Amino acid sequence: MSQLLHLGTSFVPSSSTALRRNTISSPAIHISGNKRTTIQAKIREIFMPALSSTMTEGKIVSWVKSEGEKLSKGESVVVVESDKADMDVETFYDGYLAAIMVEEGGVASVGSAIALLAETEDEIADARSRANSSPSSCSPSPAAAPEKAVEAPEQAAPVKAAATVTVAKMASSTHPASEGGKRIVVSPYAKKLAKELNVDLGNVVGSGPMGRIVAKDVEAAAAAGVSFAAEDPKPSPSSAPVKVPASTGIELGTVVPFTTMQSAVSRNMVDSLAVPTFRVGYTITTDALDALYKKIKSKGVTMTALLAKATALALVKHPVVNSSCRDGKSFTYNSSINIAVAVAIDGGLITPVLQDADKVDIYSLSRKWKELVDKARAKQLQPHEYNTGTFTLSNLGMFGVDRFDAILPPGTGAIMAVGASEPTVVATKDGLIGMKSQMQVNVTADHRVIYGADLASFLQTLAKIIEDPKDLTF
Repeated sequence: MSQLLHLGTSFVPSSSTALRRNTISSPAIHISGNKRTTIQAKIREIFMPALSSTMTEGKIVSWVKSEGEKLSKGESVVVVESDKADMDVETFYDGYLAAIMVEEGGVASVGSAIALLAETEDEIADARSRANSSPSSCSPSPAAAPEKAVEAPEQAAPVKAAATVTVAKMASSTHPASEGGKRIVVSPYAKKLAKELNVDLGNVVGSGPMGRIVAKDVEAAAAAGVSFAAEDPKPSPSSAPVKVPASTGIELGTVVPFTTMQSAVSRNMVDSLAVPTFRVGYTITTDALDALYKKIKSKGVTMTALLAKATALALVKHPVVNSSCRDGKSFTYNSSINIAVAVAIDGGLITPVLQDADKVDIYSLSRKWKELVDKARAKQLQPHEYNTGTFTLSNLGMFGVDRFDAILPPGTGAIMAVGASEPTVVATKDGLIGMKSQMQVNVTADHRVIYGADLASFLQTLAKIIEDPKDLTF
């Protein structure tokens, strides 16, 4: 379930003048007996909330409520795409959603107005007129530009143009990072709505950013009768869906703007250039770890959890490697060992965090990891589940990569790149030749805080734990 955050509004009590300009009041005079009472009906601006410490702008995935609908305090109003997740956002106040200022797919800066909330039904018209007269605070959806390009030929050749538009829209509904279109990209509210209206999302073409299916697409499909078939009638040639090859999902030569998540990753990568880093590599024998994994894999234990646990236990003995420097003048020995693990998801990269990995048993850690990965791929991680890491793991071993270097995430002290474990011919202690499984790890660290001897000592400890992993199952 998406995280629920409260929508900020700009209303302040009348005794405060500093922010009064953000609250629109309409006086209504009521006469009772000999007394005249003035009641101020309020129109509040609904702001784009900051859903994470790195978020500078957000994209409207879908509006859960429509203009004119009554809202109750705590109700979800809008689904916002932050730099890391899609989140349902609640309202702090009762009232009416008077005017939507940023449509679905639009982008707005954090703190800018995205809608107006009227306290009474009588104020809705006034709020809408004010919204129409105010300048738009949003940027158009990237998907809006190409639509104009396909409008021109419609008048000259209606039949051919219609077919072109259909194919183009179906192609855009395939997310570039999805596996040939097998995975459906849909907003949380649209998914819920599809279930209620019995709409088959596999037959719905998304109009949202990057082909995302939003609420209005589901409603249109329901009106058109796109539902799960109760029977299996033979479709006529004219009604058969057009199959578009997976290769048409990406049009070569086009310029694609960053998604919100890609923009956040880009900023972090640029920020990392300001940190003086160095790298240390180490070879670790994994025969004992592989044997342990085979033994407990059936109990739900993952290799990621085993590596995170081993790393956390090593960090207990080397707290400086778990430290961080943020201001360039001091550093912090972090009180918790929170292992962030890089995960590739549609359209970007995110680092779910296994908190207190040194204290949690391997079975609970594995269950937690599976939960975090599921939430990450559904873009439903809460901020504390991805921005509290103190040490990061990046593992490309499952792809057969034997070694690589990782870029240090800003605000952390070190990141470890883990390669594949491969059979290797080695010289044994008795001078003979043997075969052992070995993997390469490379640690990138902040040289302002962590020195070469620190990393070397840490990696020696990590190797001992992995090569004799009895402590991992305690």
